[in-house]
Amino acid sequence: MLNSGTFLSDRYEILGKVGSGGMSDVYKAKCHKLNRFVAIKVLKAEYSEDKNFVTKFRAEAQAAAGLSHPNIVNIYDVGEDNGLYYIVMELVEGITLKTYIEKKGRLDVKEAVSIAIQVAQGIQTAHSHHIIHRDIKPQNIIISREGKVKVTDFGIARASSAQTINSNAMGSVHYISPEQARGSYSDERSDLYSLGISLYEMITGNVPFEGDTTVAVALQHIQGEIPSPRDVVPDLPVSVEKIIYKCTQKKPERRYTKAADLITDLKRSLVTPDEDFVELTVSNASAPTVSLSQEEVTYINQTSRPEKEKQLPKKQYDKKYYEEEEEVEERINPKVERLMTVLTVVAAVLIVCLLVFIVVKLMPKSIPENNPTNPSVTESITTETQEPVTKNDVNQVKMPSIVNISENDALIALNQSNLGIGERSYETSNEIKKGNIIRAEYEAGTMIPRNTSVKVVISSGPEKFEMPDIAKGTEQNAAEVLRDYELNYTTEYVFSDEIEQGKIVKTSPEAGTMVSQGDKVVLYISQGPEFKDVVVPSFTGKPVEEAKSEIERSSLIVGEISEDNTGEYQIGTVVSQSVESGQTVKEGTKIDLVVAVAPPVLYGNVTITRNQVSNYITNDGYSFARTNVPGPASANVQRYAEAVMKLELVQTTEDGRTISRVIDSVTVTPSSFPYTISNIEGEPGLYEGNVAVTLSFGGNDYPCGSCLVDFH
Repeated sequence: MLNSGTFLSDRYEILGKVGSGGMSDVYKAKCHKLNRFVAIKVLKAEYSEDKNFVTKFRAEAQAAAGLSHPNIVNIYDVGEDNGLYYIVMELVEGITLKTYIEKKGRLDVKEAVSIAIQVAQGIQTAHSHHIIHRDIKPQNIIISREGKVKVTDFGIARASSAQTINSNAMGSVHYISPEQARGSYSDERSDLYSLGISLYEMITGNVPFEGDTTVAVALQHIQGEIPSPRDVVPDLPVSVEKIIYKCTQKKPERRYTKAADLITDLKRSLVTPDEDFVELTVSNASAPTVSLSQEEVTYINQTSRPEKEKQLPKKQYDKKYYEEEEEVEERINPKVERLMTVLTVVAAVLIVCLLVFIVVKLMPKSIPENNPTNPSVTESITTETQEPVTKNDVNQVKMPSIVNISENDALIALNQSNLGIGERSYETSNEIKKGNIIRAEYEAGTMIPRNTSVKVVISSGPEKFEMPDIAKGTEQNAAEVLRDYELNYTTEYVFSDEIEQGKIVKTSPEAGTMVSQGDKVVLYISQGPEFKDVVVPSFTGKPVEEAKSEIERSSLIVGEISEDNTGEYQIGTVVSQSVESGQTVKEGTKIDLVVAVAPPVLYGNVTITRNQVSNYITNDGYSFARTNVPGPASANVQRYAEAVMKLELVQTTEDGRTISRVIDSVTVTPSSFPYTISNIEGEPGLYEGNVAVTLSFGGNDYPCGSCLVDFH
């Protein structure tokens, strides 16, 4: 695994790993020469060490680099750095078609057809440059964030074509063409077959063929009939159904001959989906057997060979006949085709019978039995149901070696020796791979009767054991442990605040789970925290709205806002913050703020006594002093007994300023005292004050005493 910051060829800076496949790891990188972001595929060690593969890989990748099309992921460069072989490609931000199908279950028919058209257009461009992809599958098709469909891995797929059916190619074998599965020659029509399978999966949500092994799936591509997509999508238009069938014909010559023809039909299906315009050429294998007269057989033999070729010399005719064999096959009526097949089998049986007759005639009249000195006699082979047989018996065949090969391969080997597989039983085995033959009823080389059904014991895989605990270690250490346990693994990348980057967060299956040799393990590798580290700024003294904006710009979250009403700070500014400035936190951390607000309103009470105004009241307390009453001395004193009492609140701030305001004005008589004033509202932030008292009567104001007020 390449670490972030690593440079390849002093040009490409690795920014991080974005994926991993069977052949390569994929990284996002920056090309410092052209100042652009790219994707780099780095070959895994097992491929880099194969010089023949590397040579082919580089040649094919360089050829693919000449492709330029909107539906193809462009290849920019191919290089090598200290044994690391890599290919530089266009960086496409998006998801694979496989992931898209898994997320949606299955696609709308029009959407699936539109995607298939774009893929076919990319394939058409490659084919025009004589480049065959050979591994078209949803995993190699990327849908960008803008909805553009792009095909990737041109060149890589061709270089790896020899690896098509192996233990690491389960994903590819679901889309492989029959000719590729047989190891035969593949061409443009092989890509169209794979595209047809991909279109089937887009529409139904599933691949048409499934199996426990790659060979089992490949055999279905060779022999099995593709299930009807209408079973899953009953309202599937007939044109789309027939396009899928035509793409996935077993014989290449019955498919679309070129991508342009497929594109034409796909576009037409969007316009007239229910029109039955797709022409199929399908063998009628299920047709009933028809008896033909000798005259009809003679006519068929004559018409199946062109008149002008009847005059060719035999060798020349045979060469031309086989060159056009497939074309002739298409011209033959299905009934005739079946008849010719039956006649061929009958002829083969007659030839075998003739050979047996000749051999029997040439054999000695008598063969000594159980004579150990006679080299022509083998040791008798006795089974529960068979008599001893001898080496010279034409009905005997040699038992082939089928131990430690798959059941399918064993069946092929036995069939080639005119034998078959009989009763199957299963055993666990730590040495023999699951699905392979552990032992057979007869040892290899033993002479047994022809057409015997051989009993076999098949491996059900190794015994179960506990999954080892490899969490928190490195991928390299985990790979070594899994290799010792003979477990396969793939990697996925996740964010983790607890596990450092590059270490394993968890495994699937988890440690302690019962597993077997050959099982697949997923390693979840830490990419580090999902959120980056942030240094907290200082918000103290700033207006609260400005502080909120700065918190959000720093990828932090505004938390709770509380108030400070002490009056010690400027109203509306931040007094304090929950996380001190300069500390390092993760993106998304909440920052609580304390904001200064106006102090609360305080209230106090004051009582004004008679003594505080006694200078203006006579000793009897009921009338004001005569000397203070304006007018003639003979005037009635009592009419001057009422006065207006003015009250003024006086408070002094800490810096010596005086704040005063009239708080009350009331008419009083001597009997009004003591006079109490409740809930006097003080100035914010001041807890003490005085109430100055003034009496007003006769048109004059007379200052009196004052009272101390405590506010609370």
